[in-house]
Amino acid sequence: MTTKAVGGIVAAIIGFVAICAGGAMFLLGGAASACTMPMPSGAVTVTGPAGGWQPIGRYDSEQVGLAATIVAAGVQMAIPVRGWVIAVATAMQESDLGNPAGGDQDSIGLFQQRPSQGWGTPQQLHDPVYASRKFYEKLRTVPNWQSLPLTEAAQAVQRSAYPDAYAKHENDATLLVNTVVSSGNRAMSLDLEQCLSNCPEILSSPHPQDSAAGPSSDAAGCEWMAPVHAPIVSGFRTAERPGHDGVDLGAVRGTPIHVASSGTVVVVRCNVAPASRGCDQDGSPSTPGCGWYVDILHAGDVVTRYCHMLTRPMVVEGRQVLAGQVIGVVGSSGHSSGPHLHFEVHVNGDRRPSGAVDPVGFMQAKGVPLGR
Repeated sequence: MTTKAVGGIVAAIIGFVAICAGGAMFLLGGAASACTMPMPSGAVTVTGPAGGWQPIGRYDSEQVGLAATIVAAGVQMAIPVRGWVIAVATAMQESDLGNPAGGDQDSIGLFQQRPSQGWGTPQQLHDPVYASRKFYEKLRTVPNWQSLPLTEAAQAVQRSAYPDAYAKHENDATLLVNTVVSSGNRAMSLDLEQCLSNCPEILSSPHPQDSAAGPSSDAAGCEWMAPVHAPIVSGFRTAERPGHDGVDLGAVRGTPIHVASSGTVVVVRCNVAPASRGCDQDGSPSTPGCGWYVDILHAGDVVTRYCHMLTRPMVVEGRQVLAGQVIGVVGSSGHSSGPHLHFEVHVNGDRRPSGAVDPVGFMQAKGVPLGR
């Protein structure tokens, strides 16, 4: 089965899908209905955006469609965002994001999986959906895979003769995942315990279109949620760190970061010194800057900031986002001694230190305790 043969199918990011896993709902596309169990095992076969997938960089429309297939399979299996990037990067290395009928020895398909090694039959491995699922099944068995460097996680699945080759594809894979998810309707994740019972309007409303408009009111009644669930490992302007304008939440590398409230993305930036260092590597306590970070403007001129992301954020400036939407993953870029999310809240639209307030008190007032 090729992407062209089925008209760009399995781009479930664009169609309607709802799945439950670990207390969370992922809404992809239009309105959702009640969700009480995982999706059935059959493939979700819907078309991509109107006019088909557009080329991205050196990747043509069919390659982008295959990336969408990989992501859709990850969504359907409730694989965290980090897994989508790992899988796409792996396919870039193994098949150049193609679906060949053959390869080295008896290797087949997107991930060059081999029937002789128990991955499946030749016909199965030439099905991108089946191949993607088999990759994710194996990835799930890798201990702590979300906190591993991409190349180590991919190698634990693939057992390649070139174990370091996957790393060079991380930026391109992140770009493709970001673009696929932001084409048409965007993915969002809601914490059911906190939001679902209070937010029926979210489940019956379409996602907003891309725009630079002000914050959406779709999340009324469920306006704020924790960006990650993790302990606070460094507080706001403590005696030891009086210039620390936020709190550090000690989530592991690769943990999805959620928008704390609906709003408009105003900054997506790599902030590090020197600039030539870039943000696609871990920083250190002596590295100045916030690394990969995002600022979001919310109703009431409140701004939230999310720092030290692992890779380029999954949003772009000027786009509207919903409470709970995944905007990136936890990393350690910039001024950082290890993976965590640095989270700030600013009031009066003032993104300078003078506008910063204690996120713990602010979120507590919104009914959303941080640090659990």
